[in-house]
Amino acid sequence: MKIAFLGPQASFTQLAATQLFPNEELLPHANILDCFTAVENGEVDKAVVPLENSIEGTVSMTLDYLYKTPFIAVEAEAVMPIAHHLMIHPNCDEGNIEKIYSHPQALAQSFHFLDSKFKNVPKQDFSSTAAAAKHVSENMNRNLAAVANQFAANLYGLKIIHRNIQDFEQNHTRFIIISKKHTAYSNENLEVLGEKSGLLITLPEDHAGGLHQVLSVFAWRKMNLSKIESRTLKTGLGNYFFFINVAGSWESALYQNALEELKALNVEVDFLGSYKEFFLKS
Repeated sequence: MKIAFLGPQASFTQLAATQLFPNEELLPHANILDCFTAVENGEVDKAVVPLENSIEGTVSMTLDYLYKTPFIAVEAEAVMPIAHHLMIHPNCDEGNIEKIYSHPQALAQSFHFLDSKFKNVPKQDFSSTAAAAKHVSENMNRNLAAVANQFAANLYGLKIIHRNIQDFEQNHTRFIIISKKHTAYSNENLEVLGEKSGLLITLPEDHAGGLHQVLSVFAWRKMNLSKIESRTLKTGLGNYFFFINVAGSWESALYQNALEELKALNVEVDFLGSYKEFFLKS
């Protein structure tokens, strides 16, 4: 199979994809939209993209494309601990670092460390942590640094001068496997954390009690909502869709009937699938 992932090489998403699909062809893509488009057009069988970080929250672009891309299903979720390291080229004078590069989320997740140790050094956003490491490796005559992972340091021959600089120890990223088929992903080599289902819900109009009606569909069935998040429809202020996770499998008749009741309320429902959540190594 061909598996797209948010690249470039040595990105955290590649680390996740390598564990999820150790024997498949992994193809880096420049951005999350490219990953979704590759799946939609049949260029790849599946894609691995980040969905949420425990510090910075949901990756809004992933959520938006889940809503906008038709016939996309979620096959699995995978949680991976995130370790950020500060790295330089071996030729660099680490006492005179002139600029630090990384993805905006990595810089945000390491803000307090960088502010205390390199307060006066400019920080610049880059498209990914791996791309930042690659940029540093290609500019060996400048005193540049990157915040990236161990994989990137190894790949681009960089020297790690500070390890585990993330501000919070419990820094995890949740990834999803997307495809055009509602098939169940399984991997006996990975720890299973649980099972859940994903839904995208759009109310027909903004009216008093509308969201309460939707939540009541789940409440009387005692369906545990492990996540509910609103995202703008980008059609005007106050217009939203909702991303909902229901804990547990979607096998009982009560769960199936929940979709029918939502549709009876004129609610637009996109059932993303029922899938397992796995734990990955950093």
